[in-house]
Amino acid sequence: MRIILFGGPGAGKGTQASAICSKLGIPSVSTGNIIREAIAAGTPAGVEFKKYTEKGELVPDSLVIEMLKDRIARPDCANGYILDGFPRSIPQAEALDEMGVEIDAVVSLEVSDEEIEKRMTGRRVCPKCGESYHLVFNPPKTEMICDKCGEALIQRSDDKAETVRERLRVYHSQTEPAKAYYEKKGKLRKVDGNGNVEAITALIFKALGI
Repeated sequence: MRIILFGGPGAGKGTQASAICSKLGIPSVSTGNIIREAIAAGTPAGVEFKKYTEKGELVPDSLVIEMLKDRIARPDCANGYILDGFPRSIPQAEALDEMGVEIDAVVSLEVSDEEIEKRMTGRRVCPKCGESYHLVFNPPKTEMICDKCGEALIQRSDDKAETVRERLRVYHSQTEPAKAYYEKKGKLRKVDGNGNVEAITALIFKALGI
């Protein structure tokens, strides 16, 4: 299956993408992860991406589409994949159509802005080993210290309250119209994303008929 996963920043797309991948044996293609890896590696594309992500803005379509074309052309995508973080606008959805990509289903994780802000502003990450924590839901044993390597935890710039609010504004103004685009095609499946992880996964599997 070729599946699109929608949801605001911090809605749990990455977690649910992993569950669907395990069930169907297909890869998750996360544009966010690809962008973050490029930024961390300091590649020319990563330097360009960083200019936008630090402001909470979306990376321009032309850059994302080229990156995506390369990724889904790889052999592991031959039997299907999940798109996490793409398309984020109607032009991007139209670009997928122009690429000849036939999407089987679009899952939208529905989570309130208030809940998303609570989830994201509480996130902390270890800059050394990459382990993730949450001050409320998954705190480290010692305050602000990584359990695995003892490094001081940091808050990513895109998890700060002002950036989260800007990302939500962008999501509502640019990405929600793309949901409507797929709803008109009869492919949108809305799932309540406010429960626990396992319950949400079960709702997604039911919506997909898997």
